[in-house]
Amino acid sequence: MARTVLSLTGPDRIDFLQDLVTNDIRDPDRATWAALLTPQGKYMVDFFVTHDGEALLIDVDESLAQGLLQRLTLYRLRRKLEIETTELKVSRGTGPAPEGAYPDPRHPDLGWRRIDREGTDDGTDWDDLRVRLTVPRSNVELVPNDSYPLEMGFERLNGVDFRKGCYVGQEVTARMKHKTELKKGLVTVEVDGEAPVGTPIEVGGKVAGTLFTQSNGRGLAWLRFDRSGPGMSAGPARVSYVA
Repeated sequence: MARTVLSLTGPDRIDFLQDLVTNDIRDPDRATWAALLTPQGKYMVDFFVTHDGEALLIDVDESLAQGLLQRLTLYRLRRKLEIETTELKVSRGTGPAPEGAYPDPRHPDLGWRRIDREGTDDGTDWDDLRVRLTVPRSNVELVPNDSYPLEMGFERLNGVDFRKGCYVGQEVTARMKHKTELKKGLVTVEVDGEAPVGTPIEVGGKVAGTLFTQSNGRGLAWLRFDRSGPGMSAGPARVSYVA
C-alpha cells in the first residue's frame, strides 16, 4: 500500500473541500471517506479526510496524489488556503488500535488507520478482506473517469452524503439515487480458476462485466445485472454470482 498525505491549511480549508466532495467532511471528531468526481458524476479520486488541529489531512493513493493536488489547486481560485504534500505516512491494521488511530469509516471490519511518520502495516490480507466485504480499491476496481460511485458501493460504504448539498458531480449522483434502479454494480463473486485483473466477464457471447481482485476462490466483479447468470466466464476462470 503506497499512500500520500496532503495537507490543507487556512481559514477556507473546510468550506473549500466541503463544496467539492461526495461526503460531509466537517466533523472534526471522525474520519471521512469521500471522492472527487468529474462534472459528469464519474469517479476521479477517493481519499480519507481527517482533522488535525488547523489542518485537514488527505490520505490518498500515491498514484492519484499528484492529480488530486493539481485538481484542488485548480479549484482553489481566491480561497484562503494552502495545499501541500507532506512527509507523513499511513499505518493500518485490524488488530488492537494504537493511540491516535481512527476506525476505517467504510466498514467496521476494515480496522483502523493512523497518519504518522512510520507507515506500518500489521500484515492483514487486505485483498482477501476487500473481496469478502465488497470494497473497491483506487485504480483497481475504481477506475478514474469511468466508474460511477453508486455502482461501486459508495453509499453502502459511507462514502456519499445525500443531505450535504452541492458538490462536483452531485446532480448525476442524486439522479442515480432517486430516479433510477441500479442495473450495474460491484459485487463479490465465486471464481473457479484465475484470470488477470480487468478480464471481461462473458456469458452467451456477450460481455456481462469485468473481473477484478481475486482471493481464495472469490473475486470482485463489476456486473451488468441483466446479463449475469449461469455460464459466466472470465478468460479461463468460471464465475458465478447469486444476487
